Amino acid sequence: MAAPCGCMCKIGPSILNADLSCLATECLKMLDCGADYLHLDVMDGHFVPNLTFGAPLVKCLRKKVPNAFFDMHMMVANPEQWVQDMADAGADQYTFHLEATEKPLELIQQIKQAGMKVGIGIKPGTPVEDVLPFVEHVDMVLVMTVEPGFGGQSFMADMMTKVEVLRHKHRQLDIEVDGGVGPSTIDAAARAGANMIVSGSAVVKSDNPKQVIALLRERTEKWIKENYEAER
Repeated sequence: MAAPCGCMCKIGPSILNADLSCLATECLKMLDCGADYLHLDVMDGHFVPNLTFGAPLVKCLRKKVPNAFFDMHMMVANPEQWVQDMADAGADQYTFHLEATEKPLELIQQIKQAGMKVGIGIKPGTPVEDVLPFVEHVDMVLVMTVEPGFGGQSFMADMMTKVEVLRHKHRQLDIEVDGGVGPSTIDAAARAGANMIVSGSAVVKSDNPKQVIALLRERTEKWIKENYEAER
């Protein structure tokens, strides 16, 4: 479908709240239910207080889920350290936090040289202006709609002004939102201009994840279409 900026709706379930004892099965289930990609949260206990998993799990998961697009959300204090490990493990996109590095341009180049797409994320307390100088160098910008580190938090609607600024300035940019996104908040995110939708609990914990993914897609595509028509 035509989009206001050439962007397309992409739904990426976050597996943070999945049953990690059978993660490959959970991931395959999400893909069967219509997911476009998988959002994998890597936390180191330093940049955020929680601790999840690293490259060895991703490598194992890649063998079981060979065709999925892995968007690695690197909530780590030293993102430069893990680039090659994640590339070797089979990651497709390496999304680091602007707040976690003093040399974002060098890190962006490092990720590209490793053969991955580049995402750059900002926490709720980081002004959108801080990320604007780097947008033209990356494939995607992630706007956190909760404080990173834990699943199940409430959606922060005031973060949508950041999405609006990014969409206004960069019509073809993939803009991802992550945190508290589900059926009750998707309209706010998609109306603002987000096209990559990360949804954790709302999808993974649902009795009917296929239905939830379909709803998220329908609402996002509706706003992509309406925003496009409003610009004409």
